[in-house]
Amino acid sequence: PADSVPVGTFLSFMAEGTLLFQRGDYGKALGCFNNALKLRAGDKNCLVARSKCYLKLGDTENSLKDAEASLQSDKTFSKGLYQKAETLYTMGDFEFALVFYHRGSRLRPELESFKLGIEKSQEAIVNCIGSPSSIKLENRDDLCFISRQAESNKANQKLQLKLAKDQRCAWKWKSVRNPKTERQLLGELYADKAYLEKLLKDEDLMESSTKEGIKVLDLVLGGISYLNTRSEFWQQQKPIYARVKEQKLRKQRWIRDKKQKPADIGRYIVKSMEDINMLLTGDAPEESCKKAERVLKTIQGWPDNEVPNKNELIGNLYSCMGNAQLEMGQLQAALQSHKMDLEGARRSNLPDAVSRALDNIGRVYARMSKFQQAIDTWEEKIPMAKSNLEKTWLFHEIGQCYLELNKAEEAQNYGQKSLQSADEEGDVEWQLHATVLVAQAQVKLRSYQSAIMNFEKALEKAKLIHDEAAQKTII
Repeated sequence: PADSVPVGTFLSFMAEGTLLFQRGDYGKALGCFNNALKLRAGDKNCLVARSKCYLKLGDTENSLKDAEASLQSDKTFSKGLYQKAETLYTMGDFEFALVFYHRGSRLRPELESFKLGIEKSQEAIVNCIGSPSSIKLENRDDLCFISRQAESNKANQKLQLKLAKDQRCAWKWKSVRNPKTERQLLGELYADKAYLEKLLKDEDLMESSTKEGIKVLDLVLGGISYLNTRSEFWQQQKPIYARVKEQKLRKQRWIRDKKQKPADIGRYIVKSMEDINMLLTGDAPEESCKKAERVLKTIQGWPDNEVPNKNELIGNLYSCMGNAQLEMGQLQAALQSHKMDLEGARRSNLPDAVSRALDNIGRVYARMSKFQQAIDTWEEKIPMAKSNLEKTWLFHEIGQCYLELNKAEEAQNYGQKSLQSADEEGDVEWQLHATVLVAQAQVKLRSYQSAIMNFEKALEKAKLIHDEAAQKTII
């Protein structure tokens, strides 16, 4: 049920969601952040993370809602400001995006991301309305005449304004581009726009209404208006001259490769991977696993030169199968699938895939309570961790495993490493989690004074982020 409490901790859902997002599994990452927010409603970092997922999935409305919600309690929250600006930019509200990029830049002038945001917003606005330097007035006699005329024409000003307004309204529905330009901007959506414009000519249909009482004319005009808005946005964000240049570069690369990837194979692969991920995110691991097995069998039967990145794709499918099997509690099968992913990644020299497989194998071992094997696997992954957040999570999980094995000294060391990475990231929640781990290890080491001191530090952090459950546990 949608309102049921998910099994797991807030931090584990956050860590898993972050890793899935980094891999491009936005649907599954969204599921993790939804679960995290059920456990800690209104958490601003989680809201920003979910906003990013919505944006990647094309849901700008929910992306903006989450970004704004993350700023409710703290208007100066830089991650929230940046995410709001990014969403507004994607929606085509370049002027508002520019406002929030500037606001973030004033608060955090050292961050490059806000400066880049200001630059791209300004460029998009110039693409839309032109540069002020492109408008020049020449000092000619005509200007004097215009000046004299302006004085005598004040009475006609209102009439002129009304005419200009009427012209703008008429222009709204008038196509200002030729079909070739519009086709370039809209791509596959051009056929939809042409179809809707054809429907406008059917007067009887336009006069009719749907069961809900909405006029068909309004629906059709709404659709055309949306497509016009998107083509305007795409023209501003990436003008035609940039597209032509890109197409030439793509064509050059294609000629250089001397091999064409069949479009139907590409579409089949993309659609299949989407289905597999959607089924797993939608709590249907069995169907997800079966689909992955069928796709794997199909792809393995195709010649290598017809499938782009065949080895990488096969590894991805084994990884999906392993995750589905873990969800179903089939731990041995999950371990086997992730090991197949690891073997293939090593054979093909794919470092990111090796890191992913080691991560997943460690999770399965930990679920099996084979803590030493989990430690060995995760310790191999440490040099491959790319971000401080990933290191924080990794060190914490290794420390927890050592704690389970009653190796308190090692648990304390990894807890301190996790805390150091969390400090570098500036993430209070992970600082809290790592500090608790250090304190638990110190209790086992009978360093009670140090343990009390760390529990008190953890309590302060729990109060800082209003985590009442953590406060009670620590006390």
